[in-house]
Amino acid sequence: MKRDGSADKLGLKEIVSMGVGGMVGGGIFSVLGLSIALAGHAAPIVFAFGGIIALLTGISYAKLGLIFRSDGGSFTYLEHAFKNRNIAGIFGWLLLVGYIGTLALYSYTFGAYGASMFGGNVYNITISHLLSSAIMLVFLGINLYGVKMAGNTEDIIVAIKVIILLFFATIGIIHLNGADLFPLLNRGSSNVLKGAALIFVAYEGFELIPNAINEMRNPTKELYKGIMLSIVITILIYILVSLVAVANLTAEAVSKYKEYALAVAAEPFLGKVGFILIGLGALLSTSSAINATLFGTARLSMAMAKDKELPKLFSFKERTKDIPWVSLIIISLITLIFVNLANLTVISSFASSSFLLIFAFVNMSAFKLNKQIGGYLIFSILGMVLCILSWIVLVDYLWQTDRITLIWIGAFYLLVIVAEFIFSKRGVLLRYL
Repeated sequence: MKRDGSADKLGLKEIVSMGVGGMVGGGIFSVLGLSIALAGHAAPIVFAFGGIIALLTGISYAKLGLIFRSDGGSFTYLEHAFKNRNIAGIFGWLLLVGYIGTLALYSYTFGAYGASMFGGNVYNITISHLLSSAIMLVFLGINLYGVKMAGNTEDIIVAIKVIILLFFATIGIIHLNGADLFPLLNRGSSNVLKGAALIFVAYEGFELIPNAINEMRNPTKELYKGIMLSIVITILIYILVSLVAVANLTAEAVSKYKEYALAVAAEPFLGKVGFILIGLGALLSTSSAINATLFGTARLSMAMAKDKELPKLFSFKERTKDIPWVSLIIISLITLIFVNLANLTVISSFASSSFLLIFAFVNMSAFKLNKQIGGYLIFSILGMVLCILSWIVLVDYLWQTDRITLIWIGAFYLLVIVAEFIFSKRGVLLRYL
């Protein structure tokens, strides 16, 4: 019997798996402690609010993805929406450094959970840095060699980490004492929006789905469903897990074990086995996220270099294999520097800020192209407003609490703008050189 190749295409299950895997990859393991430290008992609301922004933005991505059907994703949508091509170029650079931020977040989380399993509950900063660096170097080697995980393997990894989190949530809810959840706004209502902005990187990942539209079996029917289902499933996981964690973590524990709070939250009702189970889940989850993000980011930078948005050096690849070895090495080195110099708050703030800005402009693109994509105008407007509002809240929070971090983020963004004007094919400075 003849095959038309559709069996090798992505179906709804694989699309949802891709989205959930991209978001849960390091999200809840990385930023749970930050959300509880800032919002207290309202942490589940923090994740719900972030999920609403993701859902609204997901609609824009689905509509834009179906019209343009390009693996260029956000970069392509911005190119079509804005006459000034430098805007798309700047956000292409921002997307690249945003992914480097998520790589740093995942490797930092791997190191934190790995170090916590070495010596009970004592966090060893030296071991953490060694593990964070080692996992990046391991996957740099794997990607340089050309080995990549098959789709079926990724499905299995996603299933395992979702099962671990649902097991944690189910047993935790059974042992839940409702009194531990009140007062709900024990850290103040204003901290809910601050928390949502700070941990928004936990919802980064669904935007990768439209990039694979040409590999889908029936994108017209399944792209929108896949994005919405993956976000809804992730929201439910985050709310359930944070609900249990809030009930099992004291303020002192959150402050002391913020980097691996989820593993500590499992101990009261699952004992040491729960701590190890969550720790292993975090190691597995962040490992797969590092591999997938490094693979995709290196190819994004190679594509941008071919389009003359990055220096030609980034387009160099191995002669016999389609491996962008220069991009892989440069991205990994920058990530290693970032993860070893910054703390969890800095890394999460940078990544969340970057994706809030990117998503705001993608929603703006959907608004500008509304007649062409036939989307619901109100959703793109709401998504854009909430992204911008959350970004402003995050900037204000950093201004009040950590101005050094804000200065570093601002310097990064200034560097992105300068790089676009120097290196892109539209670089105004190059015209006079």
